[in-house]
Parts: sequence; C-alpha cells; structure tokens
Amino acid sequence: MWGAFVRGVLPGSPAVEGAGRGAGQVRTAGPPLGRKRVPGGLRLRPADPAAGRRAAALLAVAVTVAALCAASAVARSYPFGPRTRSINDLGNQYLPYHAHLWDLFHGRTDGGLFVNWQSGFGTSFLPDLGTYLTSPFALLMVMFPRDEIDLAMYVITLLKTACAGAAMAWLLPALRPGRWWAAGVLGASYALCGWSVADAAYNPMWLDGLIALPLLCLVGEWARTGRRPVVGVLVVALAWVANFYTAYMATLAACLILLLRLWLAGPPRRRALAAAGRAAVTFALGTGLAAPLVLVVFFGARHASPGRFTQFAPVGGEDVLARLLPATYSFGSPAVFVGTTVLLLALALPFHRAAPRRVRAGWTLLVVAVALSMQWEPTHLAWHAFTTPQGSSYRQAFVLCALLVISAWHTLSYGAPDRRALGAAGALLALLAAVASRSDLVRPFVWPVLLVAVVAGLGGLALLGRAAAEHRTGRGRRSVLGGLTAALLIGAQFGEATATSAVAARLRLARMDDYAPWGQRQQAQAEAVAQADGWPRYRTDPGREQTVGNDPLMVGGQGAQYYSSHTSDVLSSTLTALGGGWTSGGRSLQSLDNAVTDVIFSVGARVHSPPDPYQNWFPQDGSRVTVTRQEVPPLVTVRPSTRVGGSAYGPSPYRNQELLLGARVYTVPRFTLRTGAGQPATGDDAGRQGIRLDALPAGSAAPGPAITAQCPAGSEVHLWAPHFAGTARLDGASAHGLTGRFRSDPVTKIAAMQRLGTTPSSGRVVVELSPNRPGFVPHGALGCLDPARLHTVVERLKSTGATDVTVSDGTLRAELPPGSTGIAVVAAPRIAGWRCATGDASTAPAGNYHGLIAVPLDGSSTSLTCTFHPPGLRLGWALGAASLLALILHTAFVAVRRRP
Repeated sequence: MWGAFVRGVLPGSPAVEGAGRGAGQVRTAGPPLGRKRVPGGLRLRPADPAAGRRAAALLAVAVTVAALCAASAVARSYPFGPRTRSINDLGNQYLPYHAHLWDLFHGRTDGGLFVNWQSGFGTSFLPDLGTYLTSPFALLMVMFPRDEIDLAMYVITLLKTACAGAAMAWLLPALRPGRWWAAGVLGASYALCGWSVADAAYNPMWLDGLIALPLLCLVGEWARTGRRPVVGVLVVALAWVANFYTAYMATLAACLILLLRLWLAGPPRRRALAAAGRAAVTFALGTGLAAPLVLVVFFGARHASPGRFTQFAPVGGEDVLARLLPATYSFGSPAVFVGTTVLLLALALPFHRAAPRRVRAGWTLLVVAVALSMQWEPTHLAWHAFTTPQGSSYRQAFVLCALLVISAWHTLSYGAPDRRALGAAGALLALLAAVASRSDLVRPFVWPVLLVAVVAGLGGLALLGRAAAEHRTGRGRRSVLGGLTAALLIGAQFGEATATSAVAARLRLARMDDYAPWGQRQQAQAEAVAQADGWPRYRTDPGREQTVGNDPLMVGGQGAQYYSSHTSDVLSSTLTALGGGWTSGGRSLQSLDNAVTDVIFSVGARVHSPPDPYQNWFPQDGSRVTVTRQEVPPLVTVRPSTRVGGSAYGPSPYRNQELLLGARVYTVPRFTLRTGAGQPATGDDAGRQGIRLDALPAGSAAPGPAITAQCPAGSEVHLWAPHFAGTARLDGASAHGLTGRFRSDPVTKIAAMQRLGTTPSSGRVVVELSPNRPGFVPHGALGCLDPARLHTVVERLKSTGATDVTVSDGTLRAELPPGSTGIAVVAAPRIAGWRCATGDASTAPAGNYHGLIAVPLDGSSTSLTCTFHPPGLRLGWALGAASLLALILHTAFVAVRRRP
C-alpha cells in the first residue's frame, strides 16, 4: 500500500531507491489511523503529502530568517546595529546597480536598457542587467524609498536565503519520504551553509543559484518520471535568467544528481535513456528561452577587461576541513559548513546498514568526487565555465553543501542511524577536527561552538533512535521524544548557524573594504550633482573622492567611475593609458580629476567631496562637498585627422592625453628623486621603468623622499605614480592645501594621476613623498600643464564641434557645422555594438579614435547618428524564439497523443 502511494507521487519510479536489493525495503503493514510506516518510525501522511512539504518549507523559512536576524544582532550589523553590511562588492556593485534599477523604474536615469550613460562615460547596460538585476527579487527594490536601499537589499537577501531553504525542504521528500520537520531542518541547514552566510551574503546575486539548485533537481525528477515538461522548461529558464553564473553550476550539479538517481533506481536501459533524453531536452529548451539575456551577458564578458589576477591554487586540506566546522571564516577557502548534525549524518551514511549498499556507495562517492573536483584545476575551471574566478575562488562550494545535505537526508530517510553508524561518524568527525585544528582558520571560540553542536546533534539523533524503538514496541512516549529530538536538532542548527554568520560578518568587516549605508554624505553628493547637472550638454562627474566604486549609479552624474564584471577592455585600457587608476584588477575604474581628460570627455562640472571617513586611511580635513566648473567642448567634436583605427598609446599618460586632445599642453621635465637624507635614490627597476621607494617606518617623524624638477611658472603640477602608495604634497604655498593620496598594490590596484598645485614663480617644483609601502615612481612621473594652451584648444574644439547633441538610451544624434571634414569623435568609449552614419547614409560599425567612437566626415553631411545594439541580442532572440516554438510544438504533440 505504501509502495502504491509512493508510485502515485513519483510515477514510473520504484517506491524506494534500491528496492528489491535487501535492506531498505518498505513494510506494507502498519498501524491503524491511516498512517504508514517506514523503518525507524519515519512517518508521512499519504492522504496529503503536499501538506508535509509545505510545513517543511515554512519551518526552513522560519529557522533561516530567525538565524540570520539573530546573527546580525549578535554582530551588531545593519539593520540591528551600527556596523555596516556594505562590504566589498555589496557596496561597490550590488547596491549601486539596484539603486540604478530604482531610478530606471522612476525615470531618473541617463540612458535606458541598452546604454548606461552614467558610468564609464557610456557603457552597455544589458550585460549588467543580466548579471546583477534580473532576479525576480530585484523588483522588490522599487517598493522601498530611494534612501532605504540598504534596508531593501537586506530584506531581499533574507528572502532569497529563506526561499533557498524552502526549495531544499520541498526537494528532499521528493527524493525520499521522511519526517517533515527533518526536511525543514535540513532545508535550513542548506540555506544557512557557510557559502551562503560567508560569501553570498555580500554577493546576493549568487543566492539565486542557491535557490536554483534544488529547483533544478526537481526538474530532473520530473523529467525522470515524465511529468510537468512545460513547468520544468520554465523553471530552467527562470534559473538561468535570474543568475546565469550560479545557474550553470547548479545545472551541472542537478545533472550529476539525476544520473546518480537513474543509476540507483536501476530502470531498464531504454527507460533510463528516455529519462536522460527528456532531461536534456528540458534543460536545452529552458536555457534557449533564456538565451536573449544569457548571450548578451556572454558577449559582454568576452569584451570585458581580462583582469589581473593570479591563477588558481588549491588551499591546503586542513583549511578545507576547517571550513566544515562552525564559526570559521576566510576569503580564499571553500565555505562548506552545513551544520554539525548534517555533517554527522553525511559521515554516518556509509555505515548505515538500513540503507542499501548502492545508496550508501553512490551518494558517498558523489560527495567525495565533487569535493576533490574543487581542488583540481581542470575540474575547478569546469565548475566556473572555464573562466578563472576573479576574487573568491570557490564559488561552486554551495554544490558540495547541497550534496552533504541530500546525503544526510538519505541517512535519516532509512531510519535513525544505529550506535555503530553514529560511532563511526563521531570518530570521523573527531579525526576531521584534529586535522582541521592545524589550520589558522580554527580560532579558540570554534571549539565551544563545535562541542555544543556535537552534543546536541548526537543527543538528538540518539533520541530519534530511541523514539523509533518505542514506536516499534508501541510505547506512548514517542511523541515526547520526537518533540525533544526536533528541539535539539533545530536548536543546534540555529545556534551554530547564528555563530557562523555572526563571525563571518565581523571578520569580513575587519578584513575587507567597507562602505557606509546611505546617509548625509551621499545625500549631499546627490544634491550637488543634481544642481550642477547639464547632460547632455556636458557631463557632471561625482568626484575623485568616491564613496563606492559605482558612485554615478548611487548619487547621479556621468563619470568615468565604473565597476562591473563587464567593464570593457577598451575603456579600461584607454583610461589607464590616460593616467587613470583602478582597483579589482582593472575592473573598477576610478574618476580622473584632470583638466585635460575633463576636456576630452566633456566633463563640465565636477563634485569635490572630503575623504570618506569609512575608508579610515586619511584624516578628515573638515571640508564640505563643493562643485567646480570649466569650459569644455560638446560631446561630439570634429578633428582634422583622417586616420581612424588603433590606439597608438605610449608609456607616458601626459603624451597620451595630448594625442587624444590633439595639441601639446604639458611639459614633462626631468626630475631628481632624493631620499629623506638628501641622497639620490637608487634601485632603478627596468621592469617597472621607475625608481624604487621603501616605506617609511610607522609613526616616523623623519623626512621622506622628495622629487625636485623645473617647470614653467604658473603651470599646474601633476604626479603620475601608479605603483606608489602613500601621500604626495607640493612644497610651498602654491599647493593650495592639496595632498595627493595614492593607493596601489602589486596586483589589484594602481593609483590615478593627481594634481598637486601650481608651479611657483621660481619654477622650482619640490614634491614631498610619504610612502606607506614599497613602491615605484616612474621616470616620467611629473607633468606640468599650461592652462592657457588648454584654453586655446577648448575654444577651437567648441567652435568646430557639434552645435546640438541629443541622447536617448542607445541613440546619439548630433548637428555638425556645415562643411565639417576629418572625423567626428564622440566622447564615449568605442565598445562593441556601436554603429554610426552621417546624413542619410546607412549605418556602419563605428570607427576607433584612440579608444573613442569616431566617424569619418566628407564635408557634405551636417548630422551624425550613432545607435547601439548589444552584441548577442539578435542571436539570443533567434534562439529564444526557436526554443519557444519547439516548446509549443512539443506541448501540442504530447496533448494530441494523450487525447482519447
């Protein structure tokens, strides 16, 4: 009777994995009152199995939300304390992009779905939309006030994590019947795994993959049993649209689980192949429906800056094992904590004699194989779509967490482990902890948390076995013991997950860059930008003293700042050649406060803010937000050159700026660099083409090294030292209180060129340096700008430039003076997708003028039109339409076949 019920829930599959192989078969006799029994006293109500799943999902949601809120309170993190949550990419990327989405819905952006004119002087927006904003949860952002985006992101993170727990709790009974509360606890353990609370907490777009994995496993089950083909395709499409990156990993995991399920069920080869074929078609059609977005993201990644990071190197085994324990944290190791009870159950599976041997061997081998694949570079790259991750290396760790949870569920589903299995699991856990104790990641506070969790886990599982024994003998205490068991296991999971999340929140804050929630600083910046804004007549840059890496998206304006996985290579290389700075290996570009580049990119207004106190590396000077303006040419200028193509940039950013400007405006003098003792600095390095500097001792009052040179009186002194870290100050009153602040490191950051002041009447320039780490000063570091020459160039470019410019999303139109010849240069990067035409001519791919959009002029046309089409969009629509048509035809064919 029970077998008939299971076959009704999962038609076409045996009632139990491994049925007919001895251990693990289900009894058909049972007690009255309509309840059925499986070994170990695990019960389910056959009259309404969906009710048990709903209860499990609700329990997972409740435990997950409670643990996350409690962890925020313990860590005193926003919104339950004064400490910010905006760490690294959360503050730099996800919050700004969600703020931009809010603005997009409320009609407050410069641009639209195709082009984001606020960032990077004009960037493709669809790839960023598909990477950061296409999760259904992102739409909740528009329901909050604009100044409460931090709270909105916290709520979205809670909901995503809770939904992941609910999805896993719904999946587990579909794989094997079992107690609803156990499914709820294990669902919560999956949602609160180390990867979720340590890595995805500040990369919330990854949480869509955490939700997708159990849903895609359900799709695999439907394909295996020939059910819900249309729903399955739609679920796959939604998963890939929400976040294609983690959906790719989740799809690989779901395929592995499906193959294992087919092997364990042991159907005839024809049925197995048919099931695999149905799954392949389902996943192919689903990804095909998502192709319009996925292909745009794919081509955006192809044109992105490659970054500058080291290759993958596996971490030590003791660190991997340490991350299985509660309350451990590090940035570069796999966060595979799933809870001590789950770990004990997974370790007990190979020794659980009630489970069939194939079940024990299959799930154990799959867990081990996936764990090993994370440490071998070829398979590690396969998990990451054959692209080296930029930043945290183990982004696939949630797959291993899911497999541990599913293995633990299979252990419980065959009854509570006996003493032999629990003893073996406890011994393995002790060995694991002993090896992990050699890791620096295991801090003293880990041991009391682990000890309490082990006692609660072993005690709860022992009580579960006792309750099962009393159930078999018909005693009346099983409900009391069952309630106590559930309380112990839920409490253990809640406690250690809270501790792990709180520790991760505190240690992230101590080790990574952090950013303040929306407050007075951002509000003042936004108001200053709004008052100065003149787009598209000129750009308003939100400033060199940035608050986050995507300030234009947060506070408005149109600047160079841009941080994305899709930062184009042409933009990154162009701004670097002009003296710009960047972080995150070249994908987070910074504003360049330079009069020449402001002329080149038509930046007519610039906001100046005091240093952000949250950076905590430079003292506050008491200044306020101010705005400076300068005369600049329009967005479209006309150059006499007829050459279009290539960059031809050299090593000097001053000469590169002049090349793009079309005139000589800098004096680049020879200089002398002397140590604090007055001796000539030595240590010339050919690879860096500069002079090496050592860091000054902390708190030292001794003078630092100094640069001396001769420049024309009245010129503006600039220092370009991309590999220098520290401060630089022009000696004398002509510095006007300016201090150059340079931040660099050997791998991920270079410093931007900075203006230091005005050359005194004597022409002698002395720049005092205070290095805080070893670095280099290049041979052409100093540049002295002649303001009068620059003003002459500006007047010429204004007189020959466009008389009117209009911009709307992916279309730019300009009216040119009659008889214009040479080339028209648009002050925007020449990213892939731009096509331009003059007059009534047909459009053609835009030319490239040292990294900017260029169009040849013949002297007869007085208008210019440039349009942007995201690469991959047309092909994506074609694949999406083909997939939709195939789905409709397949559905109609099946409906006709089933008609009586």
